[in-house]
Formats: sequence, structure tokens, C-alpha cells
Amino acid sequence: MSNATLPLEHVTIEPRTDVEGAFPAVFVLHGRGANEEDLLPIAQRFPEELLVVSLQAPDRLMGGYTWYELDLSGDGLHESQPHPEEFRRSLDLVSESIEEAIDAYPIDPGRVGLLGFSQGAIASLSLLLEAPTKYDWVVSLHGYLADSHVDREPDGIEGKPVFLAGGANDQVIPASRVQTAGDRLDELGCAVEGDTYGSAHGVGPDELDDLLVWIERQLD
Repeated sequence: MSNATLPLEHVTIEPRTDVEGAFPAVFVLHGRGANEEDLLPIAQRFPEELLVVSLQAPDRLMGGYTWYELDLSGDGLHESQPHPEEFRRSLDLVSESIEEAIDAYPIDPGRVGLLGFSQGAIASLSLLLEAPTKYDWVVSLHGYLADSHVDREPDGIEGKPVFLAGGANDQVIPASRVQTAGDRLDELGCAVEGDTYGSAHGVGPDELDDLLVWIERQLD
């Protein structure tokens, strides 16, 4: 499977088993300062039938890439928000890349998952709130709900499976922000699962184990 040309640079992990028809897929969004290969060690452990498309953020930062700059006008990093214009541009680029990938690869459009870490998680939750019917399930690892999207009440979100994970020792995105996101998604009727783990700003072993079991369930 050769890589298609999408609005965003990307890498793929091909399914390691055959299925009838098109494949279920997950689109992966990395965190600030990383790149499209950063989450591949995690993605390589996903179920064999999943087609993985890992997207690269558009702007360079610290040897890696970023989805947007931070608005620190609140109370510093712990209360940061996405820069509005850059955030909007990245959300549009991700959405366009997903649409074009569905056309270019053998992807079942009714079985599309979205998984992000940190900035990628914030983007993933925002995309869910913008178009919940486009995604079969969503994973947010160490992310929060952006203020720009927190008051949305979209049709089609009730019952949507969402896995939220935070870190008790996360000094970048405190677990309290993850919990606040979970409370809001509960209010909207999402089927929210996940936990606060003992990790810092990264995916620990227990978190990964729970995530893999959860993704397996979404594909059953």
C-alpha cells in the first residue's frame, strides 16, 4: 500500500490480516513537538485488522511539529488554550486529510476511529464535537476540551464511545482538565471510559493496556 498524497504528511501501518471489504481505520494525531512517527510504537500494538493513518502537524517546532501555538493569556500552561486561528486551520487540515484518505485507502467510512495525544487529543475531541457522526470512536490521551468547543451540543453524539486518559503526575495537562472534559462528554451522552493513571505527560503501561482492550471492544 503506497502512501497517498493528503493535505497533511502521514505514515500508515497496513492491516496485518484480511477482512471482507474495506478495513476499519484509526487516524492518529501526535502531541506538540513530536511527529507522525511518535505514536507508532503504540499503534503497532493495535488490533491486526486496523489500518492506521498517523498524521503530521503542519508547523515545525523543536525538531518536531505542532498543531498550533499556545494561548497563555490565562494562568499559564495549566490553563492554556489553543491559538484560535491556528487551531481552526489544523482542524480543517485534519478533517480534509481524513476525507481524502477514506477515498485513497481501502477504509470503511463507517468504522473510523480518531486517537490523539496532548495537542492531538485536544484536536480529536474538538473534531468529535464538530462532526460526531464521522467517527465510530475517539481516544483522548492527556487532553482537554478547548474553550472554543466546550459549549457545543451536536446532534449524533449520544452514545459515542470515548476513551479518556489522564496522568496523576502530569504537569503539562493536569488530570483535572481531563476529568472536566469527561464530565462534559457525560452530559452530552457519550459513553465515556478511561481513568487517571500514575503517569506524567506520557502513556504508561497500565494506560496502554486499558486502551488496547478498549479498542478491541470497539472493533468487535
